[in-house]
Amino acid sequence: MQVMKYLEPFLLSLEKLNEVSARLRKDMIRGLEKHAHHRAAVKMLPTFVRATPDGTEKGDFLALDLGGTNFRVLHVRVMEEEQKMLKMDSQICAIPQEIMLGTGEQLFDHIAACLSEFLDSQNLKGQTLPLGFTFSFPCEQKEIDKSILIRWTKGFNCSGVEGEDVVKLLKEAIHRRGDYDISSVAMVNDTVGTMMSCGYRDQTCEIGMIIGTGTNACYMEEMKNVKRVEGEDGRMCINTEWGGFGDDGSLEDILTEFDKVVDRTSINPGVHTFEKMISGMYLGEIVRLVLMKLTEKKLLFKGEASEALRTPGTFETKFISMIEEPDSGLENAKKILTELGLRWDLVDARVVRLVCETISSRSARLCAAALATIANRILANRGLPHLKTTVGVDGTVYKKHPNYSDKLQKVLHLLAPKCDIKFLVSEDGSGKGAAMVTAVAQRLALQSRLLEESDGEEDEEEKMGS
Repeated sequence: MQVMKYLEPFLLSLEKLNEVSARLRKDMIRGLEKHAHHRAAVKMLPTFVRATPDGTEKGDFLALDLGGTNFRVLHVRVMEEEQKMLKMDSQICAIPQEIMLGTGEQLFDHIAACLSEFLDSQNLKGQTLPLGFTFSFPCEQKEIDKSILIRWTKGFNCSGVEGEDVVKLLKEAIHRRGDYDISSVAMVNDTVGTMMSCGYRDQTCEIGMIIGTGTNACYMEEMKNVKRVEGEDGRMCINTEWGGFGDDGSLEDILTEFDKVVDRTSINPGVHTFEKMISGMYLGEIVRLVLMKLTEKKLLFKGEASEALRTPGTFETKFISMIEEPDSGLENAKKILTELGLRWDLVDARVVRLVCETISSRSARLCAAALATIANRILANRGLPHLKTTVGVDGTVYKKHPNYSDKLQKVLHLLAPKCDIKFLVSEDGSGKGAAMVTAVAQRLALQSRLLEESDGEEDEEEKMGS
C-alpha cells in the first residue's frame, strides 16, 4: 500500500518515544538551572504556587480567564464544610479584533469594564475580593502577583505589554475606572489552574496538563531543584512550557516534511515545535497536508483536489474526532469530504480515516512520552519505588477525541511502569482553578503570618524571663 510510505514517518516506536522522553528530561533539568535557563528550549518557569489544596480553603473569589478571543469573569465560592467549589456565576466577554491588535491600555480598559459590569450584575461592587488571573500566554513570573509577558501568541499583538507586568496593567486599568477595587491578585497559568481545580477534589493531584488548542504541563518540583528561586524547603509548581520542546533542533529526527510546512506557514515559525506536532491548532492542518500529498500522488480522490482542500485551515481538527468515532466515523467522513467539495469513494473515506488515526495517535504517543518524563521525575525526586499520582487534564483534544485518552494512557503505562497514574478531567480549571490558587496563596500567607507572630511571642517570653 503506497499510502503507508507517507504515513510511515508519523509512526513512532516505543524505543523512539523513550529517546524523546530522555531528551525532554535533559531539557527540563537545563530549564531549572540558574544560568542555563534562558537558553533552554523548555522554559521550566517557577509559578510561586507552593502547595496544592489541603481542603481547608474557603471564601469568595473572582477569577479572570484570558487565553483567546474571549475572556471570562467568574465568581467562585469555596465551601470548606462540603469540600466543594461552587461556580456562582460567570460571564463571557468577547475581545474584538481591533482590541487584540490595539494598545495594551485599550485591552486592559476593556477587561476592567467587563469586570465592572459583572460585579454590578452580581451585586458584589461593595466587596473587595481576591482575584485569580489566568493569563494563558508565555510569561515570566516573578512572584505570585507579578508576571511579565514574554511574548504574545494566538493572534494577539497589543502594543506596550510585552516586557511589562500584566498584574500592574490590570490594577492600573481598574484604578482608572475607580468604581470598584480588588484585594490580592494571584497570577495563574492555565495548566496550574487545571492542576489546582482537580487538586481540591483529589489531593494526590500534582500534575496539570492541557491538550487543546495548545499543549503544556506543570508539576510539583522539589524547591531544592528550582535553582532560580531562593529556598530549599518544600515544593513549587513548575510550568514546564513543554510546547517549546524541540525549538533548539532536538526533535529534528522525528519531524516530517508536513510538520516543516506547518511550521513555515505558521505565525511563529521555529517556535513551539512540540506543540505543533500535538495540539488542536495544528492537527487538522497536518491531516490536510497529508491528504493533499496523497491526492497529488493520485492515491486519493482519483488525483483531484477541491478548492477547499487546497486552502490552509479548512480541515478542522474537530473533523479528526468525528471521523474516528467508532460507530459513525465513516458516515461522518463521507459528509465532511462532500462538504469539502471532494469526489470520494469508500476506499477514499477509509484512507482519510487512516490518516486521521495516524496523526492523532502520534499526538497521543508524544504526549504520553512527555508525561512519562514528568512522572518518572517525581518518582526519582522522592526516591520512591512506586508513585501514585493524579494528573488534572483539560483541553478539547483530550476531552473530545474518542480514543485519545486510551492511547495516551496505554503508552504512558509502558514508558512509566513504576507510576500508577490516574486522570481527572478538570472542571473549569482556568476559572475554579484560578480561585483555588488564590485561596491556597491566602492560606499559606496566613499560615506564615501565624508562624511569624508566634515567633514574636517567644521572644517576649524570653525577655520576661530574663
